[in-house]
Amino acid sequence: MTSLGIKAELQQMIALETDVNLLNTVYEILSKASTDLLLKEKLVEQALKSEEDIKAGRVFTREQVLQRIMR
Repeated sequence: MTSLGIKAELQQMIALETDVNLLNTVYEILSKASTDLLLKEKLVEQALKSEEDIKAGRVFTREQVLQRIMR
């Protein structure tokens, strides 16, 4: 089945569903999936930026990090 077919079938099933608990569960699953995707994208973006910083020499020594933390 294609993604369009799955979406169409899910829409029909959701439209006919009367169990609020089931609808809430489906909603939570779909909401969590999009949140996880956004989080993954942000983490990958930060990791790539960090790699660029390291390659460019924009790093701190251990002592510099400790000084910043202890302020």
